Amino acid sequence: MNPTFNSIDIVVADIQTSIAFYARLGLEFTVDETYPDHAGCDLPNGIHLMLDTEKFRGSTQTKGWSRPSGDPRNFLAFQFDTPAAVDAKYAELTGAGHTGVQEPWDAFWGMRYATVLDPDGNGIDLYCPLPTE
Repeated sequence: MNPTFNSIDIVVADIQTSIAFYARLGLEFTVDETYPDHAGCDLPNGIHLMLDTEKFRGSTQTKGWSRPSGDPRNFLAFQFDTPAAVDAKYAELTGAGHTGVQEPWDAFWGMRYATVLDPDGNGIDLYCPLPTE
């Protein structure tokens, strides 16, 4: 029997700050009543996105865990309906103080593309296929 990929877990410094960031992208997390350092969000196609605080992850699940440093190791990609929506979301997120890594641009592979960092330095790609002529 093959395993089923169904969850992604992001380790965060502050769960409420991360929940607020991802709410700007349309995700609704529910904090676990039993473990307030854990929250989950059900995504389409049966994928579950989780947030765990560094405290929770480091003390209860992965002994010796420490925050990585350097460039993002992961990128979550969010598709938008129009190139203008990519531009608007990038402006909203950077205007709210989040770090912009790549301003919106028309990528050679046929998409309007931009990248910001979430509060913990994970890459968040914003994209939309460009209209074909």
